[in-house]
Amino acid sequence: MWMGETPKNVAAIFRTASEERAVLLFDEADAIATRRSTSADNSFQRESNTTVSVLLQELESYNGVVIFATNLAVNFDPAFERRIRTHVLFEMPGEAERAQIWRVQLHPSRTPIAADVDFQTLARRYEVSGGDIQNAVLKAALMAAAEPIPDASKRIRQHHFEAAIEEVIAGKRVMRQSLFAGEQLVFPEVSSGLTTSHLSPLATYVVAGAALLIALIALAIALLK
Repeated sequence: MWMGETPKNVAAIFRTASEERAVLLFDEADAIATRRSTSADNSFQRESNTTVSVLLQELESYNGVVIFATNLAVNFDPAFERRIRTHVLFEMPGEAERAQIWRVQLHPSRTPIAADVDFQTLARRYEVSGGDIQNAVLKAALMAAAEPIPDASKRIRQHHFEAAIEEVIAGKRVMRQSLFAGEQLVFPEVSSGLTTSHLSPLATYVVAGAALLIALIALAIALLK
């Protein structure tokens, strides 16, 4: 609908940054610096190619600082490799870093923490990212706050942190699941005792297809409303 707007906006951003001597930060930069398509048969592919080309040209002439942040650098167009002068790889934190991340998420004096909390044990047991730890701390605080005891007695305890980080890890597993990845579907047992483990592969795909069809119908009804 707004073909050509993105390249113009990219050029305008660099022009404004140059005038104000600003630092440009592109978060999730792989979305705009993506690999160009060699077969631009569709309008959106041509638009994407044009955007990348304009971005490359602006980088060549820009005298300020530009930072690209991404978790998917492999999706960058190869032309950016030469134009990005410094590449910084942020690896997963080690045990010592994880323990420190656990600590800094909480106020040292205002957060009610129980005496049994051991951040070193949490760091050693769970090899997760800083973002996962932050989510777990928030979940643990909510768990402690929801306990049916007087507010003055509420403390965030070790079991709260452990349950919270387990929820975070379980959530990541859910985000990686796919009905089309060849994995066996698991459904609760019905009254007859029949489970998907008793179904043939064809029947399993039929069940998955029916579930997808129902979801599409529900979506269409919601849109019509």
